Amino acid sequence: MAQNLFDVAGKTVVITGGLGQLGRQFAQTLSGNDAKVAILDIGVRGEVSGDSVLYLKTDITQRRSIESALAAIEKKWGIPHALINNAALDSPPHISCEETSGVENYPEEAWNKIMDVNLKGTFLASQTIGRVMANAGRGVIVNINSIYGCVSPNPQIYEHKKKNGQAFFKPIAYSVSKSGLLNLTRYLATYWAPKNVRVNTLTFGGVSNNQDPEFVKEYSRRVPLGRMAQEHEYNGAILFLVSEASSYMTGANLILDGGWTAW
Repeated sequence: MAQNLFDVAGKTVVITGGLGQLGRQFAQTLSGNDAKVAILDIGVRGEVSGDSVLYLKTDITQRRSIESALAAIEKKWGIPHALINNAALDSPPHISCEETSGVENYPEEAWNKIMDVNLKGTFLASQTIGRVMANAGRGVIVNINSIYGCVSPNPQIYEHKKKNGQAFFKPIAYSVSKSGLLNLTRYLATYWAPKNVRVNTLTFGGVSNNQDPEFVKEYSRRVPLGRMAQEHEYNGAILFLVSEASSYMTGANLILDGGWTAW
C-alpha cells in the first residue's frame, strides 16, 4: 500500500503559469509519474496537444479565458482532479527604480497589475475549475506561495545595491498579494470541504535562477541550510499534495524554505 501512496497516475492536473521555471518542473514531475497535465499560460502560442500534456494559451485574469481552457481540458480528459495555482508576477531586482524606491512612491499601476495576476487570477482559476471539481465530489487545489507572504522581505539582503547608488526595496504588492493567498486557501478549504475538495498552500523560499552573485550570497547566509533552493527540490511536495498521501490535509500551509522562517 505504501508504495502507491504518492500515485498520481491517470489524474488530470491543471497548472497555471506552467511555462515558468517551477511550472515546468511540476509538469515534468507529474507527467513523468503518469499524470495528464494541462498547462495554462499566457505565453502559449495557440493550443498544443499531446498524449499526456496539453498546452493552452490562457489569461488567468479573464474568466472567459479560463472557461475556454477548461472546456478544452474536459473535452480531452474530463473533469480535472487537481489545480496548481502557480502563475504569479514577481517583483525582481531589475525592475524600474520607481517600483523599488519604497512605499511612498510605489505606482498604483504596478500594484494593480500584481494583484490582478497573483490574487484575482488565482481566485478566478480556483472558482472556475474548483466549481467543476466540487460538483464531481473530489479535487485538490494547491496555491503556490512565497515566504514573503508569511514574513516581510528583509531589506538587508539588498544593501549591496547601495554601493552602486541604487536603493532597492522589495515592492509591497508582491508580499501583500502572497499573504492574501493564505486566507484564500483557508476560505476555500472550509467552503469546499463538504464536497471533498482539499485546498492547501505550498510556500517556497528563494530558488536559484542565475541571480546577482552578491544577492545569492546575502540571501543564502540568512538561510539555516546556507543556500537557495534548486528548482527540482519542490517536486516532492507537489506529488504529496496532489496525491492521496495528503488525503487528510486541507487549509494548511506547507513551508519549504531551507529554514528561512524558523528564525
